[in-house]
Amino acid sequence: MSVQQVHYAEAKGEEGARNLRAFLQALPDLPGFLGAELLSSPAQPELTLVASRWAGEVPPLPLPTDVRAWVFVVLETR
Repeated sequence: MSVQQVHYAEAKGEEGARNLRAFLQALPDLPGFLGAELLSSPAQPELTLVASRWAGEVPPLPLPTDVRAWVFVVLETR
């Protein structure tokens, strides 16, 4: 099985949500892209996330200003 990674990008506020929506649109053109979602939570309405999945290492991403981001290695799936 090949290594997969998950990238999370987080922004706050309406401008952050708009920036992450544009970021999401750019991801399918990058190598190793498997899929992504734009997420929000009723419990934290000021936060917006993009969760993206990658075959292999996450390539350099065009992160918007004021976005926090993390990469995780997928250890197990079902």
